[in-house]
Amino acid sequence: MAKTLTIFTPAYNRAYTLHLGYEALLRQTSKDFEWLIIDDGSSDNTRELVESWIAENKIPIRYHYQENQGMHGAHNTAYRLINTELNTCIDSDDYMPDDAVEKIIAFWRKYGSKQVAGIVGLDADFDGKLIGTPFKENNVPIRLSHFYNQGGKGDKKYVYRSDIICNYPEYPIFQGEKYVSLGYKYELIEQDYPVLAMNEVLVNVEYRPDGSSLNMYRQYIKNPQGFAFIRKSSMQLAPTAKRRFMEAIHYVSSSLILKNKRFLQESPRKLLTLCAIPFGIAWYLYIQYKTRNLQ
Repeated sequence: MAKTLTIFTPAYNRAYTLHLGYEALLRQTSKDFEWLIIDDGSSDNTRELVESWIAENKIPIRYHYQENQGMHGAHNTAYRLINTELNTCIDSDDYMPDDAVEKIIAFWRKYGSKQVAGIVGLDADFDGKLIGTPFKENNVPIRLSHFYNQGGKGDKKYVYRSDIICNYPEYPIFQGEKYVSLGYKYELIEQDYPVLAMNEVLVNVEYRPDGSSLNMYRQYIKNPQGFAFIRKSSMQLAPTAKRRFMEAIHYVSSSLILKNKRFLQESPRKLLTLCAIPFGIAWYLYIQYKTRNLQ
């Protein structure tokens, strides 16, 4: 019988934490899901570990290995392989509350429609403490750029309709780089569809020193093409003038890291970029200062 939800997990040398997700999926009160693991070029024992779980045959698991492309490349692959109505990404060091699948499917069956792209739920830490704030209203359609107006501050967990997210452009892969913001797809989708606010915790998360969220300055230096790409997109799509100007500042700094002399000509908002140049230079110098011992 076809499942409703794909839970996909990009994994790169995370065999030491992957068991958290597996054990949580074993405890789910609803089994209407499959687990898709995208092994993004791991050199540890991820393959052997996952194969042992597949052999146990306790939950449906699909395993796919690829050469390392970074988180966004793993997402590209997952979207090509997903064949369920809904999908959500659970990172390799996170896990779902025991009733998360049941709540997602029940919520979607009651409130979901072709007019929305999916659901946005809440994050909590490993102690169950909410990260950020809940939404002011439940079951209402909202857009990513309006979260703060709805009270939804802090990290959130998306559950998307597969027929929607799988049909938007893939994340670009830049040679020698491993990072493009996952927000690229989300920002494109929100131009056409809202998501439904769901005031339930859908994932428990813990930020680790080897996670990209704690190494953003390093990411700026290592992935300037990826950052310049997302800044150009956001300069066009961001909902406020202030946000678009901030994106222009970041675009200038990424272009300086790239040593791209044509950045002004390549900008989708040339006047905005021109005004942002002094601030972009300052931000570039600050990034250089912060990463002087990391390069």
